[in-house]
Amino acid sequence: MNKQKLDLVILAGGRGTRIRNITKKIPKPLIKVNNLHFIQYLLNFYSKYNFNKIYILTGYQGGKFNKFHNIIINLIPVECIKEKKPLDTGGALNQLRKKINNNFILINGDSFVDYNFKKFLKNKLKKDDVGKILLVENKNYKSNNKLSNLKIDKSKKIFFGGHLMNAGVYFFNKKIFNYLKSKKISIENEIIPKLIQQKLLKGFTTHGNFLDIGTYNNLRKAKKFFKNFINKPSILLDRDGVINIDTGHVYKIKDFIFRKNVISCLKLLNKKKINIFVITNQAGIAKGLYSEKDFLNLHRYLKTLLEKKNIYINDIEYCPYHPKAKIKKYKKNSQFRKPGNLMIEKIKKKWLFSNKNSFMIGDNYSDKLAAKKSKVYFEYVKTDILKQVKKINHKLRINNYS
Repeated sequence: MNKQKLDLVILAGGRGTRIRNITKKIPKPLIKVNNLHFIQYLLNFYSKYNFNKIYILTGYQGGKFNKFHNIIINLIPVECIKEKKPLDTGGALNQLRKKINNNFILINGDSFVDYNFKKFLKNKLKKDDVGKILLVENKNYKSNNKLSNLKIDKSKKIFFGGHLMNAGVYFFNKKIFNYLKSKKISIENEIIPKLIQQKLLKGFTTHGNFLDIGTYNNLRKAKKFFKNFINKPSILLDRDGVINIDTGHVYKIKDFIFRKNVISCLKLLNKKKINIFVITNQAGIAKGLYSEKDFLNLHRYLKTLLEKKNIYINDIEYCPYHPKAKIKKYKKNSQFRKPGNLMIEKIKKKWLFSNKNSFMIGDNYSDKLAAKKSKVYFEYVKTDILKQVKKINHKLRINNYS
């Protein structure tokens, strides 16, 4: 991603009138597909990238998004903002006029496209451009003439006679707010056509699979569509002594030293499309040796460092609690703290990974006990973790996963 961090904005305020028998009880993005909220698939897909913040713009039944409000997902803070009255997509976005200082990604909360996000970002805008839009092949939808004469990729013009369509993914700079002067305005129907006409919006194509859940038929397809996003092989890694050299309560950047072949191991796991999760006790927070903010700052730095090497950690869970804590709010017996297994179970609930082809590597007996409680294959870390992971992959027959 760019040096300046991006924000991610999710539009989640629609009423879902085409599937009203379902949405009269629950907003579209909260519909469950394979026992996972649809919006969780979006959060899982995007949170591995180094966003500054995630905003979920809600409207219809907005209170039901409270479980996502003021939480941290893979080091990224999430804020839900509920419109007081229907504002349409542009009006909802305008609520962030004073909150967003960076370029940002805007996505629809009721559609998903599997695409190369970094490639989409690499395509640079010209000085006067306001943004760019992701396009997918139109297989099942009516033609989208609102996108006629949009410049695609390297200034090639394509007329949209049903060939391509809006994927509901945009990159915008702050200039977009100059076009949101009305309190209620539609981005798709009013802003996008104007930007195309003024040649201020560029289009970029993807061959990735696309799905929206706005119809009953597509909801039926969604279970199969997301099959490749669940039950994936996963690795759970303890941190100190496994990822980095354990010198005792590591929280400073200068003290974080990767163990031998860890970077190569993480690259291999990404190449094999194996989810990577970090599960770590952080008693130093409870003992007052460093703050939760110190911990998060270190890992946000590491996330940036690894992203430059095209390495992505899917999620991280940490436990700041300890029964002998000096800081009162962290003093308690918690099953999140290993040998408790609630950190693992929390990851499983968000990602629905399969125990059958997943494993954990740790360096303490407490790691082994936590893995055992969650019925995940466990090994103590060895000197060469890359060699170890290759052997485990072969043993569990997941080394050819794709």
